[in-house]
Amino acid sequence: MFEGIGLLGNSMLAFLEPRALIYTFGATLLGILVGCMPGLSATLAISLLTTLTIKLPPNDAILILICAYVGAIYGGSRSAILLNIPGTAANAAACLDGYQLARQGQAGRAMGIATTGSVAGSLFGILCLALITPALGEVALTFQSYEFFWLALFGVMMSGSITGEDPLKGWIMGVAGLFVALIGQDGIHGYERFAYGDVNLAGGLSLIPVLVGAFGFAEVLTVMAERGHRPKLLAVDSILPRIRDVIMYWRTILRSGVIGVYIGILPGVGEDMAAWSSYAAAKRASKHPEEFGKGSVEGLIAAETGDNASIPGGIIPALALAIPGSAPAAVLLAAMMIHGVRPGPMLMIENPSFVYDVVAMNVYATFAILFFGLFLVRPLLLVLRVPRTVIMPIICVLCVVGSFSIASRLFDVYTMLFTGVIIFALRRYGYHAAPFVLGLVLGDLMDKSLRRGLVISDGDLTPFFTRPVCAVLAAIVALTLVMNIPAGNRAVRGAMRGVMARFSRN
Repeated sequence: MFEGIGLLGNSMLAFLEPRALIYTFGATLLGILVGCMPGLSATLAISLLTTLTIKLPPNDAILILICAYVGAIYGGSRSAILLNIPGTAANAAACLDGYQLARQGQAGRAMGIATTGSVAGSLFGILCLALITPALGEVALTFQSYEFFWLALFGVMMSGSITGEDPLKGWIMGVAGLFVALIGQDGIHGYERFAYGDVNLAGGLSLIPVLVGAFGFAEVLTVMAERGHRPKLLAVDSILPRIRDVIMYWRTILRSGVIGVYIGILPGVGEDMAAWSSYAAAKRASKHPEEFGKGSVEGLIAAETGDNASIPGGIIPALALAIPGSAPAAVLLAAMMIHGVRPGPMLMIENPSFVYDVVAMNVYATFAILFFGLFLVRPLLLVLRVPRTVIMPIICVLCVVGSFSIASRLFDVYTMLFTGVIIFALRRYGYHAAPFVLGLVLGDLMDKSLRRGLVISDGDLTPFFTRPVCAVLAAIVALTLVMNIPAGNRAVRGAMRGVMARFSRN
């Protein structure tokens, strides 16, 4: 424990120098601006910045990405409160009460509450990140290929819940991501798969151009295909948060923080589910549930605490297990690998200081959103007036330049464009990019774990089911599959009600 405190202290001091502070505040500001603009996302910001920071030292590049991540999720609450349009999907729950408060002439108070909830959620998540990641990494050291196969499969299975409405569409996109991950030479024997004699395909598809296409170019096409209109901003009053709001709702903040971290740890669920779950839990526990949706301070603070707490929560499995908790965390994980960091169980042995570096990066990013949230609200709102016809061409150029800059290959640009067009077309039919990215990122881990496990067991599948942790994970995967099928969901719930009734009679 004392060693961890020492490493955290060293990390905090290491980033307390001018260059790191400039990166921190610059990247956080950029993230807030991206989050403010409806249609852009945290994943888009991280994807583009990954390509632009490819030449920087690893710690500087990861610092920029994490600050942009935290800033984008926080920045989305601005447009949610003032325009009733969430800047990112994670801020949709904030629209319900934030916009109502703004219509009542309390836009500044709503933004102050959003800032308070975001900072409190981030700090709680960071505490969990510092405490849980080393412990989880130690547990994961006992895992073998069998356990990692089930963990990766569980992440892909959770892709069915990302889209919300139709699990089948999420699974289809997750499997499509798995297929794309298999293109190229396999990681054990170097055998070519799905290359069809093409040299570029034989080398596999680079992760970042695919991500930039899925979240950048597809987003540009989607936004330009929609009819835009000039936003009408509501008036802003004082943005300083009231101490009374924080003290009165400390239970809501704590509960939302726990929910946010828990959902963040689950593979593939993400910040938007954390916000909605925190909001629903706050409404159930509230003494005034009738105020929710009509300008409830408690509802707004719950939503913003939950989504920001899930950011460090999503980084926990990414660092300890190399399994991302959300789509932005998946891009962040890919960026770490590009910069030579090997997330996973061996991270705490090979590079223990990196975990505490990530904790320190999150702390400074949280301080930065507090600074911008309190002192630069009105200048930041000007970005909401910038027309889409100005923003989107710039992002399009960045997508092309960023894809080419990784390896100076035109093939990567073609990959980005092709992926963007396909994802754009699929999104119009309800097939989202997030499950595709989850399958893409987890595909390599799942493929190698399955093949390595079969090599170790000499082709015997029994260890995949008989090892204790494997048996539990297999049961969870099967239950997740059944619960996402309407008939299976009804059957499981009916069986649980029967069991509960039987116990209550006894």
